[in-house]
Amino acid sequence: MSALQHHRLRDFVTQLAALLDQQPDEATILTHGSALLRPLLQHDDWLDDTFTQPHPQHYQQYLLYADAQQRFSVVSFVWGPGQQTPVHDHRVWGLIGMLRGAEVSQGFRSVNGDLVEDGAPVRLEPGQIEAVSPRVGDIHRVRNAFDDRVSVSIHVYGANIGAVKRAVYREDGSEKPFISGYSNRYLPNIWDLSHG
Repeated sequence: MSALQHHRLRDFVTQLAALLDQQPDEATILTHGSALLRPLLQHDDWLDDTFTQPHPQHYQQYLLYADAQQRFSVVSFVWGPGQQTPVHDHRVWGLIGMLRGAEVSQGFRSVNGDLVEDGAPVRLEPGQIEAVSPRVGDIHRVRNAFDDRVSVSIHVYGANIGAVKRAVYREDGSEKPFISGYSNRYLPNIWDLSHG
């Protein structure tokens, strides 16, 4: 994270924590949270290269910030060329914002125990945001829109997402429980004010 630009993430998490202190309903969180996230996505100078490194076999989920009360977490998702998730859920609200590259999300829903596609795929370009939650749609598969370059998205979830018990969905619609964890061992230092 650039020493001169680390304030961007710090300002975002401070503002989101203040919003959550008001105990708003989920619709308000998604609407106002998106408005707070948008400025962070308009600048691609704040995310340290450490948290943008792809893995050759699978996507990376780097924890950037976790609220001390576990009300929310912020992660960077790094997609190598052609990488994708399995069909999965979140079980909490989430905001997915595109920082660089592009990703494509296909929603799913359960119909009589079968998993079926829910609507057309959604392509996110830099600066765009998509919301997920059990209320607005929580099951999807996401992939890098490019086969020849890395894409990076910033995700904000209404919990410590790396510790949430979630599910991957098999083709027959059955669930396989998982806890995602994180790809990094250390967090960025967004609290050092010595550099401005």
